[in-house]
Amino acid sequence: QVLLVESGGGLVQAGGSLRLSCAASGRTGSIYRMGWFRQAPGKEREFVAQITWRGGTTYYAVSVKGRFTISRDNAKNTVYLQMNSLKPEDTDVYYCAADSKVRGPYDHWGQGTQVTVSS
Repeated sequence: QVLLVESGGGLVQAGGSLRLSCAASGRTGSIYRMGWFRQAPGKEREFVAQITWRGGTTYYAVSVKGRFTISRDNAKNTVYLQMNSLKPEDTDVYYCAADSKVRGPYDHWGQGTQVTVSS
């Protein structure tokens, strides 16, 4: 089992920045990839970004590419999401996820952290 704990959410004005953190514990040796997703009330969960745990290969949703950066610190078992040039439409609950597979649904999820961007 992998336990994920997110932090760093909050309220920020449009154009501002936030950095989310996700600390992993438990069977972290099984992790192949980690990702960030977001979800608004009544909407489906949306992919934001992904990073492979060992190689550091990154993938981004078109809506955040160039504004968000995903990174990881293997020594701290932590993945980060640096969010710049935030827009009101980035307001969501952000979830961290981890998985041992190359593709397919993620197996492990954090509890989520609220990000609110005011106009």
